[in-house]
This record gives sequence, C-alpha cells and structure tokens, in this order.
Amino acid sequence: MTLVDTRTPDPKKFIKGATGDWEMVLGLEVHAQVTSESKLFSSSSTEFGQPPNNNVSFVDAAMPGMLPVINEECVRQAVRTGLGLKAKINKRSIFDRKNYFYPDQPPGYQISQYLDPIVGEGKVLLDMGEDGEVEIGVERLHLETDAGKLMHDQHPNMSFVDLNRAGVALMEIVSKPDLRSSDEAKAYISKLRTILRYLGTCDGNMEQGSMRADINVSVRRPGGEFGTRCEIKNVNSVRFAGQAIEYEARRQIDILEDGGEIDQETRLFDPKTGETRSMRSKEDAQDYRYFPEPDLLPLEFDDAFIEELAKDLPELPDEKRARFIKEFGLTAYDANVLVADRDSAAFYEAVAEGRDGKLAANWVINELFGRLNKEDLAVTASPVSAEQLGGIVDLISKGDISGKIAKDLFEIVWTEGGDPAQLVEERGMKQVTDTGAIEKIVDEIVAANPDQVAKAQENPKLMGWFVGQVMKASQGKANPQAVNKILKDKLGL
Repeated sequence: MTLVDTRTPDPKKFIKGATGDWEMVLGLEVHAQVTSESKLFSSSSTEFGQPPNNNVSFVDAAMPGMLPVINEECVRQAVRTGLGLKAKINKRSIFDRKNYFYPDQPPGYQISQYLDPIVGEGKVLLDMGEDGEVEIGVERLHLETDAGKLMHDQHPNMSFVDLNRAGVALMEIVSKPDLRSSDEAKAYISKLRTILRYLGTCDGNMEQGSMRADINVSVRRPGGEFGTRCEIKNVNSVRFAGQAIEYEARRQIDILEDGGEIDQETRLFDPKTGETRSMRSKEDAQDYRYFPEPDLLPLEFDDAFIEELAKDLPELPDEKRARFIKEFGLTAYDANVLVADRDSAAFYEAVAEGRDGKLAANWVINELFGRLNKEDLAVTASPVSAEQLGGIVDLISKGDISGKIAKDLFEIVWTEGGDPAQLVEERGMKQVTDTGAIEKIVDEIVAANPDQVAKAQENPKLMGWFVGQVMKASQGKANPQAVNKILKDKLGL
C-alpha cells in the first residue's frame, strides 16, 4: 500500500523538540468483534464470560478433517458496517491464510483477508471543536478470526490456554495515516465505536476486549517524509490510547534528536507506568506467507444483497446530529453530546418531541446525564423516565415552576418517582405568579433595608441581593422574571 499524505501541516499540533518542531503521523487498526451469536466459521457460542474452553468446537480446536463454514450473519454485519462508513463494498472478496504460530491459535494460522477485503475505502468525520471537521480516511475493512487467550497467572511455571475467543469474528478497520494528534486518535476511536453501536454490528465494549486498537505511530519534521512507524498493540481504552501515543511520539523524538534511528517494531503499552515497551520486531506481509484459504470459496454477492442491507440501516450519528441542530435548534456541541450514544439520543428525542428543544437538551445533558454519571448508571437504567423529564420541562415552559423548584422536583422524581405535575400540586410547589403577592413581599423587604436600597441605586448590580431575599421569603416560589421587574420599578433602576 502506498501511503499518501492528505493533511496540511497544522502548527497547533506540532510537538516542540530540542532541535525544532515535530509532527506525529498516526494510523489505527481497530479490531471490532462482530455482533453474532456464533463464530465466523463454526457454530460455537460467542457469549462472554463463559468458563474457559466452554465455547470451543472441533473447528475452533483445529481437529483433523474439520472444515470452516462461513457465518452469513457476520458477512451481513461487515457489509452494514462498510455502508455506515460510507465505504465501497467489494462484491467479491477472498479469505487468506495468515501464517504465524501462537499457542492460543490451534491451526497455526489465522483466516483473514489480504489483497481482496470485503470492504474498501471509506471515511469517518470527526468534529474537533475549534479545529472544525476533520475527515479520516478508512483504507479497508476485512473479516478475520480472533485468537484465544493465554493465562500466565494461574500456575507458577506453566501457562494455560482459553480458546473461547478462538475463531470469533473480527472486523479489522484500517485507517489511512491521516491522524495528527492523540486527541484526533481518541476522537476517531470514540466516533468509530459510536457508529458500530448505532449499527449494532459491535457492542464496542473495550474493557471486555470486543473492541481494541493497534496504533501505528511515527514522527517527522512538519510536512516531511513519513517516518519509521512503531505499532502499539491491543490498546483497550480511549484514555490509554491517548497516553500511549503521547509517550511513544516523545520517545521517538528523543531518539531522533540524539542522532539515533527508529526500529520498526511492535510495542505494548503499560497503563501502570504510562510507557510503551518493545514486544517484537515488526513483521511485514511477506513474513506471514499469505495465500488463499483452500477450504473456502471466494465470497460473492450482488447489488440486491447490498441494497437490502442499505435499506434497513438506522439513522447514523452524523445525520442525527445534523437533524437535531436543524429540528431542535441545538448547538453543535450539545448535538454531539446527545448523539454520542444511541440510547442517549433516543431518550433526548423522546423528551424534546413537541417541546422546547434547547430547554430539553439542557435538562437531559446537565441534570440527567450529570446525575447518571454521579451514580454510574446508563441512561437505560435512569430512575427518571423520558416522560417524567418531559413533564418537568412542560412545567417550566408553562411557568408553573421556576428552575430552582424544577431541580427540587427532579430530585423527588429521581428518588420517589411519580407524576411531576401531580407532585407540584400535592406539595404546593407551584410558582407564585400573582404580581400582587410578589409586590407585597418586595415592599416589606425594601422598607426594612433602606441602606441596601441606597447602595443598589448607586450600583444596580447589588439588586441581586434583593432578588435573593424575595426568593428566600417566598420559599423559592416567586416567578424570577416578575421579581426582577417589580424590584426595578421599586428601586427606580
């Protein structure tokens, strides 16, 4: 593959070195476990958390005479992912043997795709805030089998092998070397995970190993030739990806500035030390001795197959974001927060339907998400339903309750449940909008504080003290807009 530089150097992303500026060049290979009940070439279960070697068939264990049979659902999921990445779908692809020995890979080879992958070039769009939108090219997506797992901590002088993951279907999504910072890499992984979850083709649970990234890092003088890259293997969190990239880029810069050379190698990231360490020299394609898998025919399908899958795609994050901005009047930031998770977007839409979209977004993002994060709960486990939160938004919009009362009401609904409108009536929480009643409170406070009146007339900003006193006297029920208007009249401001 010929590497092509598609990015204009951005000084904001340069790294300061002792001898001048440097620029990092990043490419990611993301391995995403396909959402499927069985493995790529066998009927073994893919259920996570099973006892070791519980999900293993004769095919997975590479018993003599056992032949692979393609899982059609995995093919469908790969094509759906390609469509979600706006990528070219190759109607003919070939499986290859990638030969290398690991103790947790019984056949001594991996079934993968080399020259003819199922999905070709696509793209992922990143919203980088002030830096605007960045397009990251996807080189390819191919299907392949996962290996098992070696366990080194079960015995003092032996290692054990768990083959539950052996043969599980993976989509390897290979980006172009278009990323120029750790922030972009983290945003790319997060966006890719969001797309996969919207599509339902991978659950994106990095902590369970169902999505992980190999990160290719190199550095160069700004706009110069690509440098020698090192691959950081099996990074399983967005945060660790950022830390690994920052450390590895600085390590390479220090070597180059000392007159050394970068060895092309595979490295591992240690979260405890925040450092990368050498694992092995980096293999090239010829080291794997690829050849077409003799037990599998080429994979072929027609336009009708692709069109059927395209027809059933859900609304994806970029399209949903654009619709939220247009339909509900949201800022780009709020829309990004809401569409980052499919369940969160659905919850917001249920709250915002037929209501003030911006007000609904404020309550979903600030109050609900804030409380969910504090309690470490998913939106699907929220004690406050979309209908209940919508009811609170309705009461605010109608002027029945103030923002402060609404927060008290939210707390009651969170802990006790109930219909917001009914709770407001039963507990006497309704906002006081009777200007006569508010004016009476204002008169009493103004008459009792002549010194504060004089100060406020000299410095209008001090009117806030009076607002606080009125809200306190009304137990927070006075309409804030009415309070401000009456106070301005009474104080002559």
